[in-house]
This record gives sequence, structure tokens and C-alpha cells, in this order.
Amino acid sequence: MLAWLDSLSHFHFLRPWWLLGLLPAALLVWAVRRRGDVRRRWRETIAPHLLDALMLGERRRLALRPVHLTALLLALGAVALAGPSWRQERPPFLDDKAPLAIAVDLSPSMDSVDVTPTRLERAKLKIKALLARRDGGRTALYAYAGSTHMVLPLTDDASLLQTFADALQTRIMPVPGRDMAQALRVIDADLKHEPVPGTILFLTDAVDPAAAAAFRAQADSGRSQPVVLALGTAQGGPLRNAAGGFVEQDGARVFARLDEAALKRFGDDSDVPVATFTPGSDDDVAWVQRHVQSHLERIQAGDRARWKDEGWWLVPPIALLAMLWFRKGWAVRWSAGLLLALAFAAPPEARAQSSTQSATPASTPADAVRPWRFADLWLTHDQQGRRAFEQGDFARAATLFDDPMWRGVAQYRAGQYAQAVQSFALVDSAQADYNQGNALARQGQYQQAAARYRQALRRQPQWPAATANLALMEKLLAQQIPRQKPDPDDEEEPPDLPPDEIKYDAAKPPESGGKSLQVGLTQDVEMWMRAIQTTPTDLLQRKFALQQGQGAPAQAPR
Repeated sequence: MLAWLDSLSHFHFLRPWWLLGLLPAALLVWAVRRRGDVRRRWRETIAPHLLDALMLGERRRLALRPVHLTALLLALGAVALAGPSWRQERPPFLDDKAPLAIAVDLSPSMDSVDVTPTRLERAKLKIKALLARRDGGRTALYAYAGSTHMVLPLTDDASLLQTFADALQTRIMPVPGRDMAQALRVIDADLKHEPVPGTILFLTDAVDPAAAAAFRAQADSGRSQPVVLALGTAQGGPLRNAAGGFVEQDGARVFARLDEAALKRFGDDSDVPVATFTPGSDDDVAWVQRHVQSHLERIQAGDRARWKDEGWWLVPPIALLAMLWFRKGWAVRWSAGLLLALAFAAPPEARAQSSTQSATPASTPADAVRPWRFADLWLTHDQQGRRAFEQGDFARAATLFDDPMWRGVAQYRAGQYAQAVQSFALVDSAQADYNQGNALARQGQYQQAAARYRQALRRQPQWPAATANLALMEKLLAQQIPRQKPDPDDEEEPPDLPPDEIKYDAAKPPESGGKSLQVGLTQDVEMWMRAIQTTPTDLLQRKFALQQGQGAPAQAPR
């Protein structure tokens, strides 16, 4: 009941001037009734007492006549066009999952056992519960202590995220400490490239008071929202060491305790949400997810909030009433008007074209005039292209899309790589540069493809796919050896192994032909696989050490 009253209090019309259409509806009924009023017509000629006697069989009740139906249709149409509304639209990107970056504190205190089995292991369980709640939302994983390192970029692969989350250990961090301000800067710089605002979740057992100012500035910036979830207890617990025992100092065990007062001060100073974990439930995980979604709604609905047009609810009754026009004696000659409206609804270029125009070939340029179709009355070109794309008809989709990015993707899927390069070139973004590189590589233009990948990495650093493809291009360029006797027919063909077979188009099978390059790449892959004789934890430790410029740590004996 309260929800209904609240909706009623927000009821208004988006286009109230259309309500003036109610006046013609009322005037139409009045005019027709006045015209059919026999008593009014003879009132000035026949005396009233005689007129009453002459009016035989006068109908006193209101009969439903075609004019009433027409007036009702006009009234309903006017109300529908006025745009009745009582609730706001969801933001345009709300259906997309809000990006989330999880920053895990790998300071030594996270090995405390006051939380079973340890604070770090409990953080991993919270990550697992959060990934389950996000249901495919794009999530990134970072580790921080005295330095900050990306573990995985934004991905919707929950199993991969959980695998690397389970591999996190405090011993892998190259720099001791707890620099939360640096972690915030690094992660926010990565999330700046996202089209929708994100949230940065810090899983930690202590806060850095010196970072409060940086967190407040971040919260006020309108970009990625920081959220802090602390793990631990006020009673604290001893620190577990790598050997399975406990850390001791001067013969006494070292305890780590959760400073709840410091957490509260940090939340007040930084103006960011701060909470402690709930050991017996996932209420804390639900709290985090609510903040992720509410931040997205607040940012996107801020100054772009729109009220939802509910006028479409009146379309079914209007259609049902219109069906009564076909009742005998009620027909309205509307066919000519409908045909005229359809003729003027078609775009000018469609009316100018011949009805016998042939279909547009697959290579039609984007600015060419398309033949008008009946579907243009109901769907935009991009909507028609998306339908053809989802049906697997990529060549037809490429002729329908107006959006250059989608048109390029359709051309790429259809094997029109040269056209795809031209379409992607119309978009100025890192993704467009990356896609151009893929299309150029498909044509064997490895030098140009490498240049596009470098441009994409300049715009979006630490992009794993672009980095891997760039490395592959450089390897292919290094392995190209001039032939002693070039074959003119063979020189126009790309190598036997398409470069994106490995990285960017695994669904397309490799072409057949010479095997020299393929054998070389296969041997390289096998050598890499034989060289990997370590755990994901050790791989992360080496990666972090190399990023910090300390060199790879010594491998533990096995």
C-alpha cells in the first residue's frame, strides 16, 4: 500500500501538452450530438408544448455510437502521447555488471589464526562467496603490501579468479609494509578505462591512517568507490609462519589484534564504507555487493535520471477499441490515410529508389545508401544487424550495422578482414586498435598489426591479450626468413598458422599448408610447458619480484 501511494505521489505527465488532444475528443462528441438534436432544430419553429407531442419515440438514454468510440480513441491516444509516468527508468548501463576490483592485503598479519583457519584463508572464502553472488560480473584481483600488483585483470571467469585467489600467500610480496594509498592509485588508474564506474574492495586486517586523505579524495571524485572490509578480532591471535608453527619474538608469540577504533576513525576521516566481517554468515558479502550496485546506480542516475514512459500500457486497449471499427455500420475509411502515413514514414532515399533495386553486396561501404526495408519501420539498422549477427549471418550483419565497431566485428567474423580494418579505423579507442591488429594479422600484415597492438597498450597498459598478441607478432616477424626462390603465387598468402589461432580467434581452425612455422611455434609451447614446474603461488611470487625489479626469487627445493 505504501509503495502504491509513493508511486501515486510521483505521478505526472512527461509531455503534458499532448493532453490538449482531449479537447477535440470532447468537442467531437458535443458537435455530433448537437447536430443530431431534433428538438433544438425545431425549437424556434414549433411551440414547446406542441413539440413535446410531436417528438414520438425519442430516445432518452445514451446510446453507444461510433462518435463515442472515436472520441475515446482520441482521448486514450492523447493520454498515451502525454507520457504518464510514476517511476524512474533504470540507468542505461544498469543491466551490465558493475566492475569490481578486489585488493587483498598480503601483510604478515594476515596469517593470524584468530579467524579460522587464518585471516587470509577467510578472505579467500569471502572472495568465493562474493563471486557466486556477482553471477558473472567482471572482477579483477590485486595483491598489495608495500607494493601493489595485479593478479588478474577484469574477467567474468569465476573459476580462474578463485584459482589465483587461492594461490595468494603473504610470502610472495617483494616489499613489506601496507601502502593502501599506492594500491588505491594503481587500481583506480586501471579502472579509469572502464565505461561504467567500479568499486575497489580492500580485504585487510588493518588500515593506514595516512591513506585517509587519498581515500576521501577518491570517494569525492565520482570514479571508483573504495570499500574496506576488515577481517580479524579484537582479541587477536598468533601469526602462523611458513613452516606451520608460529612467529615468535624474544621467546614469545607475536599476536595481531584488530583495532576497531582505528577502523572507525579511518571510515570517518575518509568518508568511505568500512565494515568488519561476519564470521557466521555472508552478510558482509551482501553488504559489499549492495555498495557495488548502489554506487553504479548513483553515478549513472545522478544528473541523467529519466522517468519511465508508461504510455505504452494504453496501446492494448486502443488496439482492442480500434477493432470495433470493423463492425458493420461502424467502418471508418482510414485505409487511404494509413497508406499515406506509411509512404511518408519511409525515409526520402527509400522513396527515391526503384522497387526493383538489387540487394546490396557484402562489400557495400558504410556511407552507401541502403535500400529501404519494411523492418526499418520497427528496428534501427543496428538492431537489425544485431539480429543477423546473433543468427550467425555475419556477412548480412556487416551490411546492416551503422555502428563502425559492430560493423567491423561482423566483417571480421565474415572473413572480410580488409573491410574490418577500415571500420575499426573509424573508432578512436584502445579496443578498436586491438581489433585492427587482429584483422591485420589475419592478412599477414604483422608489422602493421604490431603497431596497432602497441598503440592499444599505450592507451590501456597491462592489457594481457594485447601484450600476448604483440609478443606473437614480434616472434613471427623475427622468424620470417627470405626464400631463395620466391613463388609469386605463394607470396600473396599468409603463413599457414593464423596468428589469432592462439590468442584472439580460437574458434577459427588453422589453415592447411606448410608446417615449418607451425612446428616452430609448437616446439616453443612445449618448451614453455616443460619449463613450468612450479605452483601458481611461486609464479605470482616471481612475477611480483620481476615487476618490482628485484629479480626472480630462488626456487625452493622440491
